[in-house]
Amino acid sequence: MHRLAVLVFDGVHSFDLSVPLQVFSTAHAPATEPDTLFGPPLYDVRVCGDGRDLAVTAVGGTEMYRHTPPYPLADALDADSIVVVGVGTGREPPAEALDLLREAYRRGVRIAAVSSGGTRVLAASGLLDGRRAATHWSRAHTLAARYPRIRVDPDVLFVDDGGLLTAAGAASGLDLCLHMIRRDFGSAVAADVARHLVVPPQRDGGQAPYVAHPEPGDRGSLEPTMRWLRQRLDTPVSLADIASHVGTSARTVHRRFREQTGTTPLQWLLRQRIHRAQELLETTDLSVEQISRYCGFGTAVAMRQHFARHVRTSPTAYRRSFRSGVT
Repeated sequence: MHRLAVLVFDGVHSFDLSVPLQVFSTAHAPATEPDTLFGPPLYDVRVCGDGRDLAVTAVGGTEMYRHTPPYPLADALDADSIVVVGVGTGREPPAEALDLLREAYRRGVRIAAVSSGGTRVLAASGLLDGRRAATHWSRAHTLAARYPRIRVDPDVLFVDDGGLLTAAGAASGLDLCLHMIRRDFGSAVAADVARHLVVPPQRDGGQAPYVAHPEPGDRGSLEPTMRWLRQRLDTPVSLADIASHVGTSARTVHRRFREQTGTTPLQWLLRQRIHRAQELLETTDLSVEQISRYCGFGTAVAMRQHFARHVRTSPTAYRRSFRSGVT
């Protein structure tokens, strides 16, 4: 089992605490016995703290209840991954926790912040200096001003910078946790968790559609068009085809995709093709050549090129890694 420590601090937001506990505890290997829904759990999840009775808060910092973490802070050093839930607004992380995070990173432990408060903790530790990091769009300016050595990205849902991962906060913590499961055990396991939680397995784009603008403009939902595209992954589709389906100009559909997904129509379509190819590599014995046709890449060479650029591995290596990870 993958050992995962959830690091909790005084004033933690109740939602931020619940997200990693729910997501990672839902991850199970495929069922091997008849009439069973789940196989064995894939993560050993432990909540670690400094031994105090900690305030768990609602939006605005109102205390809801108190919680004493069942495991000491030091236990996090024995974990394979640490998830930093975050310190409450107006509070500072304890020095011993910052020392622990620096030592854990030195030892090669993967560290993820699933909330904007968690990103503040990593920022205070100095681990994000010189790195790109995500935070909530409403807090990006404050974080960048306080920690000018961090390259704050207010547009993305999360950033995976190797051993350090940060999320934009709120529901983007779900996206980051599912991404971590996908990295650890493959997209099929992550998709099973997402189905159980009734959330998308992977949201493309970033925070653009959620940012408050004084003039939101014309933002007709593209969800019907996205469903239409997912049903045609094996078919060549141009920007003009997409615009024709939406019933508007190519320029307008390009703008709407930017607003609602944070990327272009054709880049969004490419990501869907890659996701589908990953699923087929994990769950079928189809050849790379067959999958490349089913997913609209045209040729195996083109599919390998896209995998190298976006997945950072080859289709064959991906299949070898993630089919063995779930058997």
